[in-house]
Amino acid sequence: MEQFVSFYAAQVAYLWSTISQPTWHSFFWWLVGISLAVWALELIIPWRRNQPIIRKDFWLDTWYMFFNMFIFGAIGYSGISAVVRGIVGDLLPFLSGLHATMASLPTWALLLIIFVARDFIQWNVHRLLHASPTLWEFHKVHHSVEQMGFAAHLRFHFAENIVYGTLEYIPLALLGIDLVDFFAVGVFATAIGHLNHANIVLPVGPLKYIFNTPQMHIWHHAKDLPPGVNGINYGLTLSVWDWIFGTAHMPSSGRDIPLGFKDVERYPHSFFRQLVAPFRKQR
Repeated sequence: MEQFVSFYAAQVAYLWSTISQPTWHSFFWWLVGISLAVWALELIIPWRRNQPIIRKDFWLDTWYMFFNMFIFGAIGYSGISAVVRGIVGDLLPFLSGLHATMASLPTWALLLIIFVARDFIQWNVHRLLHASPTLWEFHKVHHSVEQMGFAAHLRFHFAENIVYGTLEYIPLALLGIDLVDFFAVGVFATAIGHLNHANIVLPVGPLKYIFNTPQMHIWHHAKDLPPGVNGINYGLTLSVWDWIFGTAHMPSSGRDIPLGFKDVERYPHSFFRQLVAPFRKQR
């Protein structure tokens, strides 16, 4: 018990140090800066001009953003990832040759591999969240957004942290990629994710076949999906996977389409009720 308390105390202390002593490696301040920059774009060049500046559930989404990135990470995910590292660590000696090759790569090549591999894994996990009735009940929290904005990017049930974190980390760890290398990729992915959920338009032209955009991702949150389809446009940062595997869908601009899912109006609107809703459904 003493070791358990000491571990989490150290996690909380580290979190506080990143807040109270800002550096270029403080993800907290990167998140704040990215959020303010994207929010400024929403205010200057809004896509849906009739949407309020403080849209529906804005503050709820803001709370989710910091809870999922820091509070849950300090008291939950760090412990989970430590267990995963311990399990994967037993397999690493058998992969020393691959790890040596990865370590010899230039930094830009390593970061590119992390970025592409991580995004493809996340795309597959995202499809799983929609395909599995059990996981969908947890993913509903993210899809309960009815007015889209940048903070909706990180509105998701803490269970998704466990699913994404475990399924994402294990294959990357087997490649010999350390979590420390995630930082630059994580900052970039956070910025793109904020932009994709923001109330703005990104006219990227032919690059839409590579990168996700707000006008593509809005259809992922559409309340009315094509018949027989449980999800579309699963891409988080990259859209290329959707175009390759036939899950891309952009019939129009999608600017004013209804968002959510069937009976979303009756879904809980408070943080704690949303956290327990999936468990009640399973019961």
